[in-house]
Amino acid sequence: MVEIVKHAKNFFKGMAIGLATLVPGASGGTMAIILGVYDKMIHAISSFFKDWKRHTVFLVELGLGAALGILLFSRLLESAIERYPAVMQYLFMGLIIGGLPTLYKKSTTSRKTLLGDLIFFVLGFVIVLLMTSEPQAIVNMATARGFLSMVFLFLAGIIIAIALVLPGISGSFMLLALGLYNLTLNAINEFNIPFLASIGLGIATGVLGTTKIIEKMLQKYPSKTYMLIIGFVTGSLISVFPGIPPMTQIFACAVSFALGVAAILFLGKYDIED
Repeated sequence: MVEIVKHAKNFFKGMAIGLATLVPGASGGTMAIILGVYDKMIHAISSFFKDWKRHTVFLVELGLGAALGILLFSRLLESAIERYPAVMQYLFMGLIIGGLPTLYKKSTTSRKTLLGDLIFFVLGFVIVLLMTSEPQAIVNMATARGFLSMVFLFLAGIIIAIALVLPGISGSFMLLALGLYNLTLNAINEFNIPFLASIGLGIATGVLGTTKIIEKMLQKYPSKTYMLIIGFVTGSLISVFPGIPPMTQIFACAVSFALGVAAILFLGKYDIED
């Protein structure tokens, strides 16, 4: 019974990670940290063949949960963003800010934050600010048909994989920066297999290629790495912030923001106690 509960928890944590991946500005990697499965997930991927049976079970549980979360919520999220853009943006901001305390605690587990570590925070902040363009040329390339389009989507998938693996950089934010967010949501909802297969293969390749590096960074330089991640997260708030909402929407936006913060704080607290 205990094993069944454990497997079920991993599956539902995967769903939460999948949902977070869909949210622009939020990060599936950050959600994995909050839920206490990030280090284990990175280790399972980077050291897969050392204990492939155990790692397969864990990764399949998370992967199936994430896939179901994306399929269940992609259409709902697309509709909500279209109907209530300001309210949803404030919800996203709440989700992002709610994860900051957990990330900061991770950065100070071994020692106090040093001034040198703050440089990495600034670096992460600046990197995300630089990724805010949505060039029409990229959209045209992604929507074109043929081999070149598939190669482009494969390369875009590798870039997105870095965002998916590295906490604090939102995979959806990277899609926005590349001009591919709406196209990808539409591809999921319409089951555009060539589009999804090309970008999915790139993501798989990128994940396998980056997990070992990230695992070593977290082991050798945990404080600096997490401060870099906090910089990524904080920088993403700039792109998500929609401005001051109209008077008629201020209350709804405030409630949405508070719910986002409360949800992430609750998940983080639950996992620590669990």
